[in-house]
Amino acid sequence: MSMQRLEGKVAIVTGGASGIGAETVKLFAKHGACVVIADIQDYLGKQVATSVGTDKVSYRHCDVRDEKQVEETVAFTVEKYGGLDIMFSNAGVAGSQSNVLDLDLNDFDNTIAVNLRGYAVCIKHAARVMVARKTRGSIICTASTVATVSVGGFDGKGYVASKSGILGLVRSTCGDLGEFGIRVNSISPYLVATPLATRVLNMDASEVEEIAVAGANLKGIVLRPIHIAQAALFLASDESAYISGHDMVVDGGFGGVNKTFDFILKEEAAKN
Repeated sequence: MSMQRLEGKVAIVTGGASGIGAETVKLFAKHGACVVIADIQDYLGKQVATSVGTDKVSYRHCDVRDEKQVEETVAFTVEKYGGLDIMFSNAGVAGSQSNVLDLDLNDFDNTIAVNLRGYAVCIKHAARVMVARKTRGSIICTASTVATVSVGGFDGKGYVASKSGILGLVRSTCGDLGEFGIRVNSISPYLVATPLATRVLNMDASEVEEIAVAGANLKGIVLRPIHIAQAALFLASDESAYISGHDMVVDGGFGGVNKTFDFILKEEAAKN
């Protein structure tokens, strides 16, 4: 396996200023890619670019709710680095946590605008460039395990709806773009202690990790942003050359194992 798995490739990472996105920017650059960070967190985005090296990484202010900003970011990338091989659509918001009876539709609409509409816009403009330049590119979207597993205690209706929509968007656009050799996939992480998660749960990173470990099926390892970045690296590289329309679940078996019955049995045994 080459240490430079993305040598000569050009990538855009939306939401690349922090969390999973920042780890992915660093890993992509380490493996030879030139990367554009597309985010609205200007200070953090510039910090990440500087820490990696501005010869390899650039920052571009981009709100994915605004199609023109996305289109201009793609154009900037092509002009600066000569092409576009990888689009990692990763920007996201959590939205408010509430019961459907108290649903704030303005907040719901904003969450969908960032987490789903923004992804569609990124796919559209990345794919247009890839098709025009005959680039056999890779488009990757960050979904979530909540798209397929109802997680008790998490009431982000807009978040769950948007992440579920990403899975359908990936399957649909994969069908459109396969004839051009362009792959479209998603990654669905289990709970990761990103800045987004710590804000939503109002906890520090160690507390979020403690909750994640307690609920995890796979023991002996703590899921961190670097693990999701590694999954993105695989999907971005030629090692996944025939993988498209796939949702790579990075959850240590969480979504495939229901331990409710086991928990009930242990509770009953403790009573006797």
